[in-house]
Amino acid sequence: MPRSLTLLLTLILALPALSQTKPAPPSLNPARMEQIIQAHVADRSFMGAVLVARGDQVVISKAYGAADLEWNVPNTTTGKFRLGSVAKQFTAAAILLLEERGKLSVNDPVKKYLTDAPATWDAITLHHLLTHTSGIPNLTDLSKFPDYYAKLPLKTTPAETIARFKDRPLDFAPGERMSYSNSGYIVLGAIIEKVSGMSYAQFMQENLFAPLGMKDTGYDTADRVLPQRVRGYQAEPDGTIINPAFIHMSIPFAAGGFYSTTADMLKWQLALTGGKLLKPETFTRMSTPFKGEYAYGLNVRNIAGHTTFSHGGGIEGFNTFTLYCPEEKLSVIVLGNLSGRAPQNIARYLTQVAHGQSVQLASEAVKVPATVLAEYVGTYRFAPDFAMEVTREGDQLSVQATRQRKAPIYAESQTVFFATVVEAKFEFVRDAAGKVTTLILRQGGREMKATRE
Repeated sequence: MPRSLTLLLTLILALPALSQTKPAPPSLNPARMEQIIQAHVADRSFMGAVLVARGDQVVISKAYGAADLEWNVPNTTTGKFRLGSVAKQFTAAAILLLEERGKLSVNDPVKKYLTDAPATWDAITLHHLLTHTSGIPNLTDLSKFPDYYAKLPLKTTPAETIARFKDRPLDFAPGERMSYSNSGYIVLGAIIEKVSGMSYAQFMQENLFAPLGMKDTGYDTADRVLPQRVRGYQAEPDGTIINPAFIHMSIPFAAGGFYSTTADMLKWQLALTGGKLLKPETFTRMSTPFKGEYAYGLNVRNIAGHTTFSHGGGIEGFNTFTLYCPEEKLSVIVLGNLSGRAPQNIARYLTQVAHGQSVQLASEAVKVPATVLAEYVGTYRFAPDFAMEVTREGDQLSVQATRQRKAPIYAESQTVFFATVVEAKFEFVRDAAGKVTTLILRQGGREMKATRE
């Protein structure tokens, strides 16, 4: 994620099927973890399954909400959830596996395998596709592909999907910068088929999932009857839950066309990081960022002072997030069948708790009189080109930084507030006359002061 002052409030896209088999280490605090999950269930922002483990020792494995609201069928720890972009790490690992076998190199040009690619792709390598630095326009960018939703229900082939974006101008020169692109991973799927001589789904099943014992993971199809399939739902802004638009899974393809369970995702994380699929030196390359925080199908971030490998996923009716801390072999897996940011937030909170840090929930905020909240409303300037607007709607304060989205903040005390979308605190300071004149922002170990205009 960007680290500049102007992006301090950028939203992070920035986590069951097993039972607890051993007593949880006291430091992981499963009771507090359960409180955090239940808070998101109670405010109707989360349905799904959660698994937390240290190595192969499961600490939490539970399911919440409904797998089918119409039939009132509860979620279970063996339910199969669509993963969305969490599955990009599968595709990245498959490419590296083929490289280990001498079938390709990540430094190969894409045109070595897709000979009909345009001249603008001459400099694009597999490495660029893996790291989202190719410049190929993102198929899910509605500003460039306004017909994206209209074509969601239609079965397609990789070649047909690639034809939708291959002749469009690149967003930037290959390697110049990182810009998330589902298109690049669709191209990688086509290359896997070309090199292996197998369908993408068959290659993944025979070379990744079956060898690792992932019996409940696979490439999804629209017409397949899938036992214990979980249905996805969409949350409207007013809190209403509706059925999402239908998506034919040939659309996301290698960028996110899989389903899995929390138990299988734990197997995956332990195998991928433990040398059971790739050589240790290969995984080191896979988990080394190229531009910013993105490596090969993984975000490499610092959460609660610890390195983490993570990825989120969002696909019609589902939001998911998986996270792994290699230092402690900590796995946090959240598979949700309700659209929204809850899985990402839950994963972050559970990781903090696992590392002994405190977590503040919106439901635990203290009450501040509306008259006091009104005194905090205004514009606070950090720099000539960066300010923060503080607004109030009833008993709710929100902040909106320059060029950022509005985010609610909650009271820790009468003067200190916290955000939940990122780790940040806001302190309102009065002068000697009792007038609010300063806002102090604390985030990432930094403290910045803004003057009220």
